[in-house]
Amino acid sequence: MMRWLIMVLVASLSFSAWALDLQQAKQQGLVGEQLNGLVGVVQGSSEVRAVANDINRKRLASYQDIARRTGTSLTVVQSRAGQLNIERTQSGHYIQLADGSWRRK
Repeated sequence: MMRWLIMVLVASLSFSAWALDLQQAKQQGLVGEQLNGLVGVVQGSSEVRAVANDINRKRLASYQDIARRTGTSLTVVQSRAGQLNIERTQSGHYIQLADGSWRRK
């Protein structure tokens, strides 16, 4: 379990290259963290969707790598990453609830 957590943390650290765009979008309430470990668009333009899609493509590649290396399903990796991302979400930023609605943390 600890090895798993370390791998998810390492994967999330690899997102720092585009964290500035993600942080700006989160601060403006345009995107939020979803339970599946991906970023969802709360409100926004095609530019916001493009940023979210780029982040999600990179996250998904990391999650697939973790799943392959640990012999775990992608669904489990995404679920654990989603829980971790939501726990680490700053107060005032959006998170998606199980029913699909958005709320500020």
